[in-house]
Amino acid sequence: MDYETILYEVDDAVATVTLNRPEVMNALSSDLERELHDALRRAGADPDVRAIVLTGAGRAFCSGYDMAAVDGASTSESRYPADVIGGWYERNQAELDHLREIWSLPKPVIAAVNGWCMGGGFWYALACDITIASAAAVFAQPEVRMTSSSIFLFAALCGWKNANRYALTGDHFDAAEALRIGVVNEVVAPEELLSAARRLGRRIAQVPAASVRLNKAITMQGLRAAGIDSGLLLNGALNAMAHSSYGPERERLNAAKAEGGLRAFLGARDDPFRPEPFGPRSAPAGE
Repeated sequence: MDYETILYEVDDAVATVTLNRPEVMNALSSDLERELHDALRRAGADPDVRAIVLTGAGRAFCSGYDMAAVDGASTSESRYPADVIGGWYERNQAELDHLREIWSLPKPVIAAVNGWCMGGGFWYALACDITIASAAAVFAQPEVRMTSSSIFLFAALCGWKNANRYALTGDHFDAAEALRIGVVNEVVAPEELLSAARRLGRRIAQVPAASVRLNKAITMQGLRAAGIDSGLLLNGALNAMAHSSYGPERERLNAAKAEGGLRAFLGARDDPFRPEPFGPRSAPAGE
């Protein structure tokens, strides 16, 4: 199929899927996720593809879910709570199902994180089988600052101390910190990122396809059987509760957005947390 929000190419047994909404830092929309998962299934079914690289165009891997796509979903005061919670529950379970699909593919997915990796984009990076980061990459879940949810995968992968440090603050952390706590496997120079990811993909391609498929299943399906799926089931329900917990803090942010747009919304949300501990937002605003 012809894609509008991603790029898809296959070279030397490696499929590269590039999120291609650079004007919004590859924010996740329903169209992008639909095309992304179509491409992942396409690569999974292609006998000429032995590994998949997932990356982003421009200066971001993915900035998270497009706020315009969920605008109003958690802020309407005229709807019954059951409607709000029910809508978020369906949405959040679908998001987690997308991540599970990566684990079910017969071929490994290597995330090549080239820049900003935020929110839902961070979740995708966690869910990929292997993650390589540019030294310029920055990770965070800043949406928790506006009453939103983290993901159980963070604690499962990196331990609850590390997950709590960043999931409870929304603080940014850089590629070196991501490597230290186990979010990524390797950090490389920005200009080496795609070649490093594709080189690893070609190395995997030298192993018999059945061996790769079964050994990925041993790891990923084994982790699911050991309890990660149970954690994500609870995660989905609590996500819906978090997103439905509209309160005065979110009212303040919405008022800023109504007056000054998305930039004002993000400033009201994030400026009180600057300087950030790591990354390009480490300087106080205005300096």
